[in-house]
Amino acid sequence: MTQILDSLPADCANRILCYYSNNTRKIKLVRITNLPNWYFERVVFPSERLLFEALPEAQLEVYVTNVSTMTLVELIKCDRLAVKAAQTEPTCLNQQPEVSVPVR
Repeated sequence: MTQILDSLPADCANRILCYYSNNTRKIKLVRITNLPNWYFERVVFPSERLLFEALPEAQLEVYVTNVSTMTLVELIKCDRLAVKAAQTEPTCLNQQPEVSVPVR
């Protein structure tokens, strides 16, 4: 997801990519409010996944919404939501299996 209006300041060198998934049947509202000069808020529908950038010290507030109320149900440090890079073996796409052709 591209963030245009609420992206982190360009001088934030320690930003991390975070992942949150709503595995419930309820609509949730997520917010980050503990960082000065930055505010993040998204609606996350049931079974929806959310990728976003934040600082490790940010806290994601998770609210469940009802018709007239919003209830805070979780408070998650964003360093716990950080996406980890997968360690994979380097592969060469141009490698062809060796084929032996009989010579006559």
